[in-house]
Amino acid sequence: MSGAELSKTTKAPMGEAYRLTDGELRSKLSGRTLLILIGVAVILRLGQEIFVPLALSLLLAFTLAPIVSFLRKRSVPKIAAVLLAVVSAFCAIALFSIVVATQVTNLAENIPTYQRNLVDKVHSLAQAGAGNGVLYHLSKFVERVGAEIQTRAVESQSPAAQTPTFREPMPVEIVTRSDPIQTLGNLLLPLISPFATAGLVVVLVIFMLLEREDLRDRFIRLVGLGDLHRTTAALQDAGKRVGRYLLMQLVVNTLYAVPISAGLWVLGIPNAILWGLLTLVLRFVPYIGAIIGMILPLFLALAIAPGWSLVVWVAVLYLTTELVSNNVLEPWLYGANTGLSPLAIIISAIWSWLWGPLGLMLSTPLTVCLVVLGRHVPQFGVLDVLLGNEPVLEPHEKLYQRLLAGDPNEASDNAEEFLEEEYLVDYYDKVGLPALLLGETDRQRGVMSESQIMLVASSSLSLVENLSDIADEEENEEESASGATSETGAELELPDGRGRTLLCIGGRGGLDDAAAAMLSQVLEVQGATSTTSLYSEHAVRGSLAFPVDGIDTAIVTYLNGNSKSRARQIVRRLKRLKPDLRVGLFMPTANGQDYAQIDPSEIDADFLATSITQAVRSGLLSSTPVGLKTVVRKIARRASPSGRSSASST
Repeated sequence: MSGAELSKTTKAPMGEAYRLTDGELRSKLSGRTLLILIGVAVILRLGQEIFVPLALSLLLAFTLAPIVSFLRKRSVPKIAAVLLAVVSAFCAIALFSIVVATQVTNLAENIPTYQRNLVDKVHSLAQAGAGNGVLYHLSKFVERVGAEIQTRAVESQSPAAQTPTFREPMPVEIVTRSDPIQTLGNLLLPLISPFATAGLVVVLVIFMLLEREDLRDRFIRLVGLGDLHRTTAALQDAGKRVGRYLLMQLVVNTLYAVPISAGLWVLGIPNAILWGLLTLVLRFVPYIGAIIGMILPLFLALAIAPGWSLVVWVAVLYLTTELVSNNVLEPWLYGANTGLSPLAIIISAIWSWLWGPLGLMLSTPLTVCLVVLGRHVPQFGVLDVLLGNEPVLEPHEKLYQRLLAGDPNEASDNAEEFLEEEYLVDYYDKVGLPALLLGETDRQRGVMSESQIMLVASSSLSLVENLSDIADEEENEEESASGATSETGAELELPDGRGRTLLCIGGRGGLDDAAAAMLSQVLEVQGATSTTSLYSEHAVRGSLAFPVDGIDTAIVTYLNGNSKSRARQIVRRLKRLKPDLRVGLFMPTANGQDYAQIDPSEIDADFLATSITQAVRSGLLSSTPVGLKTVVRKIARRASPSGRSSASST
């Protein structure tokens, strides 16, 4: 069985996210797919004038659809509900634009009054960096440039400059009077494009809201391909994620902008409302929006006040509000996230290359749509792998990768996160043993060198050692639970191992040793006394002399299910060393491995377990050991001499 086959997952039911298998992922990451993606990017780039209004209209329709639905439930006619929602939204946008324009005009009028404070700040920085510092050289450079400009200006106004000794002939250009209509056109043409775009967006939003059901049905018919259930689920998922993102982002940005505006007004920063409104808009831009919104208020604080205290207070205001927003407001309001990884949010900035600043503002919701497409349409599953926030490796695959890298510390960190909600036995059954079985499969395929096998085995033993503290904590909890059980009569999931002594043996390699160590640790959690006999130890001795004195039960571990003859040899050896010893086999069967089932009675074993839970239950069970069967041919050789002579005479 190949590694690709082992990592395959079953296809999700209809309506659920589709997970690519390794083979499918490799087929999607082909040159043809890359060419298609490049072609789509070129089309989006060249069709910017068409796609930008369309994308804006879609997002506004997503945002206004809940409002229209709310009005429709209140018996408002459909056309009236759509017009009321659209007119209200665009009136709010227009009011916002008017306020911003007014504040910008006011700021432009007051800029000359801030010149003196800026000059004083430069001089104070120059004095602070006097000597050979960077600030010193920078201030000197600015002063030299300013002096040079001033000197040139004085020379150009001096009489000598105005009375040259030789004057070149002055070219004369005859300019015809322009047509008034042409002049008016030159003034209005630059304004037509943004107003035309805005008008197109308004028309498209109204159309999309009025024909929402019809557009939805046509889209399903176009891309459904007979799979209406999956297409409907994808549309619902996209609408829910994008609509929730836009609405919650607007709420978060508003709650962010209000204290910013109020704080700047209290601190005396001019045009505080402007900076609050700009912050509200700029925070739609991932990561850098809040930083851009903070730069201009800091510059104003630097300009209007003679000291540095106002700059510090403005910085504290922004940082405090940002921390509260990121750690309190966003987790509380968002609830379910957008389904994007942090890397995807950074990569989504490619929309700014396609569509400019508007593309950057639309980047997150557009990328959300791509992730939803990848989650529900198998042909685009590579998008979910690249951009989604779902883990791309299963926990046992991630553990195996860390063991191959010889990094038990990170593996321990991941294990501790898992153990915050699960028990140690669950971690070993669901993660630890499947990871070792991946290694065993690679070993059987011949793709692992001996040094790699030893590295995985030693890293696994280090992982078990690192989890010993958690094992001690669970053992203490187990003792408390046992005391409570004796009073209430409740039954524990795993039996109590106090008073029992067990030996866990690695069957035929280092990976078996690691599995035996995991089993031994879980037995100790149950209160038993357990020791581990590593294959590397008795293989070096060249004998099967196991320390069975005082042992109640021995459990031999094999990750390779085709180990019947080897298992029979060790079981019989243990039975000969101590006839009253219970001997069991532990052969995990995770990852879909399918071996011929071994009958324990055929090899004189007391039990066979395929998981740590079964091994613990069977190992701690009190029962009479299975006796060692004597081979029939040896009985025949022990026949009496008289019997042999009589047989020969006949």
